[in-house]
Amino acid sequence: MLNQELIIKNPEMVQKALEKKGVKVSFDTFLSLREKRVALIQEIEGFRAKRNQLSKQIGEYKRQKQDTTELFQTIDALKGSISDQEVRLKDIEEEIQAFLLKLPNLPDDDLLGGGKEWNETVEVHLEKPNFDFKPLDHVELATSLNLIDYERAAKISGKGTWIYSNVGAKLEWALLNFFIDQHQKDDYEFMLMPHILDYQSGLTAGQFPKFEDDVFWLDNQKQKFLLPTSETALINLHRQEILKNEDLPRKYFSYSPCYRKEAGSYRSEERGMIRGYQFNKVEMIQFTKPSDSDQAFEEMLNKAKSLMNQLGLHYRVSKLAAGDVAFAMSRTYDIEVYLPSIDIYKEVSSVSNSRDFQARRGMIRYRKEDGTVDFCHTLNGSGLATSRLVPAILEQYQQKDGSVRVPDVLVPYMSGQTLIKVK
Repeated sequence: MLNQELIIKNPEMVQKALEKKGVKVSFDTFLSLREKRVALIQEIEGFRAKRNQLSKQIGEYKRQKQDTTELFQTIDALKGSISDQEVRLKDIEEEIQAFLLKLPNLPDDDLLGGGKEWNETVEVHLEKPNFDFKPLDHVELATSLNLIDYERAAKISGKGTWIYSNVGAKLEWALLNFFIDQHQKDDYEFMLMPHILDYQSGLTAGQFPKFEDDVFWLDNQKQKFLLPTSETALINLHRQEILKNEDLPRKYFSYSPCYRKEAGSYRSEERGMIRGYQFNKVEMIQFTKPSDSDQAFEEMLNKAKSLMNQLGLHYRVSKLAAGDVAFAMSRTYDIEVYLPSIDIYKEVSSVSNSRDFQARRGMIRYRKEDGTVDFCHTLNGSGLATSRLVPAILEQYQQKDGSVRVPDVLVPYMSGQTLIKVK
């Protein structure tokens, strides 16, 4: 959620920043509501002061044996006025809240405006694979090697799903175990989070109310939903809490399946496992002091890059333009792996800084050394998503005979298996 005081002090600056994300907004109604809120608070405080003053007179009236009837009537009238104004105040505050919840986070100043066409490639790792044979795509490889069963998955679940079978399941689990081991080495706390979340979790994460239709709801009242990423759960760990200054940063990571209503594309580059209703991901997050969040961002980006480097895959790092940065984020760098069969890069990790946007929504704060309380900064990054890594490994590590080499770093997690081939 945006800082209200920032909007009040410099609405033009906030408007220009939001325009970089493609959002045009007028703050006239908001500023008017804020003025009404201030006036109502002052009026209520005046009524309370008057009521307290009259209440003190009751004892004096009784000691002097004066009639208190009129005094009590006035006090009751003031109580009624206070109650009426508090209802009005609550309505105004709900209007303000509803307005603010629809506004995305401000992009960082250094981001270019516009959509994904303005994303910048800031780093490339390794050269594109060069084959002396006609390479197969990941669907052909996964099918011929009996790694993925698409047909039976469609039979029991529908399109946009798959079954990891035999060595395919082993490869998927090897990736997840490799990621988990790497994160534990860097003092991230391993958490296994609930897969069913409440509405406030989605609101804190910045997914609701705008993206309510992108998740799987478990009821018609929209009270419970399946997590679209473990970030949604992890960000809520310290909701409504005040952390100690010395306890920051707090670093967590989690493995979970991710459930999203985004499958169903029939574009050729999204065949197989590229986009689905359910996929596996290891996610890392940090809660930091504002002064430390830029450093934390670089650390998390380097962690995600390190995983890719160890896997030996060709990939690039893209700095997203403001219009391509997610609703709740101020900046994002994507790590995009290369798929030779379609000559396209696909995102396998997004490292993002939300600044204090999510913390304001979830009242996630810390007590500073001087005793005052401030909002934390929250960051998240995939470390990593597997549904596009498996296709990339199959395509980049394929051999002329249709077999696939196992990346060296995964061999210990594959019981020493170095090659996947047709039996």
